Amino acid sequence: VLVALAAVAAVVLLCLALGPGLLASADLHLLRVIVGSLLLLFGLEWLRKGILRMAGRRRRSSSYDEFIEEREALGGRLPSGSGTDWAARLVAFKGVFLEGLEVGLIVLALGAAPGHLAPALLGAAVALVLVSAIGLVLHEPLRRVPETQLKLGVGVALTAFGTFFTAEGLGVEWPLGDLALLYLAALFALTAWVATRRLARPAMPAGAT
Repeated sequence: VLVALAAVAAVVLLCLALGPGLLASADLHLLRVIVGSLLLLFGLEWLRKGILRMAGRRRRSSSYDEFIEEREALGGRLPSGSGTDWAARLVAFKGVFLEGLEVGLIVLALGAAPGHLAPALLGAAVALVLVSAIGLVLHEPLRRVPETQLKLGVGVALTAFGTFFTAEGLGVEWPLGDLALLYLAALFALTAWVATRRLARPAMPAGAT
């Protein structure tokens, strides 16, 4: 828990250090293109992995298995005594920091427009409190939530945000304004569903038509 809080604090400090300068001096369109591109990089990777997992081309997502693999990649082993497990702390910090950074980028992009910073910060704060409360109260039921579908949903959301901000930065005016995020998310969800169905089909024999 302390490591997760430290990662959240690091994200907040980074945004406080760089955010005001970016919002004050950077061109709004350029900032949205940069933030949108970064969100697209994150989102498309989540989307790709989610589709492959749903189609059975990759192993279904398991946070515990991924945690063990990450620790082994860092040269750590399962703890055999009561010493400090620095590998586990590093994995936890990296995970929370990267997820928090995605949120920070969204807040910066939403708050770049005049008068939008306070609502964006308020929304992020409310979301942080709600997610923390849900995690503390419902941590047992949440363990039974299918991770693969959840992560695919995150990929859809990040890709929708990334597309929205990048296009806005390039001068595109979306029909229905900010509600474009909803039909973009629906479009990417449909695309993921179609891709999953196609990849899940058995391969056709050579020479078959």
